[in-house]
Amino acid sequence: MKDRPFALVDCNNFYASCEQVFRPELVGRPLVVLGNNDGCVVARSREARALEIPLGAPYFKIRAAFEKCGGIAFSSNYALYGDMSQRVVETLRQFTDEVEVYSIDEAFLALNDRPDLLPSLAGVIRRQVRRWTGLSVSIGLGPTKTLSKLANKRAKKEGGVCDFLEARGREELLREMPVEDVWGIGPRYQKLLRSHRIRNALQLAQVDEQWARRKMTVMGQRTVLELRGIPCFAFQEAPAPKKAIARARQFGRPLVDFAELCEPLASYVASAARALRQQGSVAGAIRVHLETSQHVEHRYANSTYRLLPWSTAATGELIGWARECLAQIYRPDYAYRRCGVLLTELSSQDIQQTNLFTEEYYDQKKRDAMEALDQVSAQWGRTALRCASEGLAQTWRMRQGRRSPRYTTRWDELPVVG
Repeated sequence: MKDRPFALVDCNNFYASCEQVFRPELVGRPLVVLGNNDGCVVARSREARALEIPLGAPYFKIRAAFEKCGGIAFSSNYALYGDMSQRVVETLRQFTDEVEVYSIDEAFLALNDRPDLLPSLAGVIRRQVRRWTGLSVSIGLGPTKTLSKLANKRAKKEGGVCDFLEARGREELLREMPVEDVWGIGPRYQKLLRSHRIRNALQLAQVDEQWARRKMTVMGQRTVLELRGIPCFAFQEAPAPKKAIARARQFGRPLVDFAELCEPLASYVASAARALRQQGSVAGAIRVHLETSQHVEHRYANSTYRLLPWSTAATGELIGWARECLAQIYRPDYAYRRCGVLLTELSSQDIQQTNLFTEEYYDQKKRDAMEALDQVSAQWGRTALRCASEGLAQTWRMRQGRRSPRYTTRWDELPVVG
């Protein structure tokens, strides 16, 4: 595997492009996607970038000027983006079985072809993804993951494909890449490296690897070796089990009553529990947090952590303990805008540590019940069967007044050809 080249496939302006696929009249028009409750900009089309719309900008501040330039804003359409991401991945699997999904819009491929043939293969992959999904992608090629990530950054500026496979000529390309563009180099390491006059990727590749280990831990040492073309980051077809699972989101309106707050909390716990079961884990601890808006005079925020009496992935049990945690930190007379849950101390459901003081545990009966629940959700949708504590109307859900139709996942929202 060490001698096999990597390709990093990255969807261009993914959220914005998903919106344009089903509304081609928007191509060439400035477009932004908004985050929770249509608050801040979380994604931009190329045209919006040209207008220097910053990520994270509150939309109410830029709305007038943006719309004057012909811009249009959409609420985040997570169902659409997730489904389009899966379609891209399935297209990539036509070319190799070894696909590592890195994020919703990025995937690593391990390729078998000769290095001199890979640039033309990358072109074929780009055309196939475009033909089958309507999305454009950039592809970076390299002997390591880090080099393929760097190549992808350049590919976005040079027509879609960039090749860092051959050592000959790679030095000049690395010299042109700022050190902060290297995968894993965040603001703290950027400041450290610049203090030692290391300003580009080539200079980082040439530092002593033991110095890198002392100053940047073993991950820094591996990054240096990867920049030299020595693979250190393993290819993972299946994602490693998460060590913690979190769910949190702003409410669509302020909530005051404890009973009202229990509904979104139960919904977030149910979502986290589904993810927990999908990776075959149980949780041994839970953290719940609660907070008001930061922009009100009377602010309040608090959290509490609890070790559970036994490890479990049963939705009902986790909801019950989360409610107890919420009761500890809830204070009346505050208008709350956000709560969340974090499941930690995760372990395999097949290897459980029992409690000396109780006979309860996540037994086969509970596992069968949760499996039945997940099967119904998989066939009929997540809202087909849920805990009563999650509520029915769920008027607290975040606002999505600008959401486009869920074109690919809802029968009643399919595109109509006139």
